[in-house]
Amino acid sequence: MSEKEILQAALHKQGAYGNDIDLSQYDNNDVAHVRSEADISKAGKAQMEHVGIELDGENRSASFIQVDNAVLEPKVKAQTPLELMNTGVAAQKYPELVEKFWWKAVAPDMDKYTATTALEKENGYFIRVKAGEKINYPLQACVFLSHEDQLQRVHNVVIVEDGAELNIISGCASDPAVDKAIHLGISEMYIGKNAKLTFTMIHSWGENISVRPRSATIIEEGGQFISNYVCMEKAKDVQMNPVTRLVGEGAVARMNSILVAPKGSHLDIGGKVILEVPGTRAEIVARTICTGGEIINRGTLIGKAEGVRAHLECNGLMLADEGYISAIPQLDAYTGNAEMSHEAAVGRIAPEEIEYLMARGLDEDEATATIVRGFLNVNIEGLPESLAKKISETLDTFTYNKGM
Repeated sequence: MSEKEILQAALHKQGAYGNDIDLSQYDNNDVAHVRSEADISKAGKAQMEHVGIELDGENRSASFIQVDNAVLEPKVKAQTPLELMNTGVAAQKYPELVEKFWWKAVAPDMDKYTATTALEKENGYFIRVKAGEKINYPLQACVFLSHEDQLQRVHNVVIVEDGAELNIISGCASDPAVDKAIHLGISEMYIGKNAKLTFTMIHSWGENISVRPRSATIIEEGGQFISNYVCMEKAKDVQMNPVTRLVGEGAVARMNSILVAPKGSHLDIGGKVILEVPGTRAEIVARTICTGGEIINRGTLIGKAEGVRAHLECNGLMLADEGYISAIPQLDAYTGNAEMSHEAAVGRIAPEEIEYLMARGLDEDEATATIVRGFLNVNIEGLPESLAKKISETLDTFTYNKGM
């Protein structure tokens, strides 16, 4: 079979887990519904800012915005040593990079979502930081849905060469006027020797939007990858299980997640790290809260070499009498001296904790909010001060207003 025939056959292949989605119910078009930032609605801009996107770009090294399936003109500050462009443009400019990196971390025929993206016109961001370059300010990338019934396709390729450093803030959102749509996002990230990538993704989708990211990261010797994911608002159906491969000695991966599922949300969120060589380390930490929705929290560590160290932590808090949290930790060891551990817990707030705080002057709602705030207080590395403050304010708003 030809490559195209293989991909067409994969259009009927459901995902490995989770709810199946009929893609024919969505509009798979390349119409530029928005041609510039000026065309984005006021409410849409507010949503972008809500997920950490600074439209003035003052504190960012570069900015990328894709609206539906059209990419706005990428912006890179003068004298910033990085490349940023649409993946399709990069594919034409650098055929040698296509041969080496495109669809090498994520198989294009993995399922219908990857195949649909691979068969169509390339969209998404291409980012490359040359060897030894350290970018001082974060790069921001926003994928945004502005059109009803839109099927959005995104294929991102990030290359951080040997000794380079980059911090990416990825804000994913939809215009409040959009009721129904689907986002397909494939991201391939390559971290070179002694390089470092910090990647923070904040989701704020509409109530009836389905999301299907498919991501993978490959880390070379001495490389570091810090992944932060925050989703605290209602989304109809999010299914993601990014895979990280530690292929070089001394490579490190840390994955942090904060998940909140209000009623009507279905979050099937995971993370898998494969420690393939000696001396690699990994940590997966997830904090989940159910306020009426559904959370499946998956975490997998696979130790394939001698002397690897890894830890997995999946903790959930039930704040409603409906919905559920399912924590699924998994450890696979293929050698006798791998040090791998996990802890998983799901429960409610203990009455004595609330009583303790009430005895010190808080009312019941304030006491509950304080406990929830502390539970969600995961140390998220690599955030600029302004974004850390915004996430903190969102946590406060949730704990004092929505969560109770």
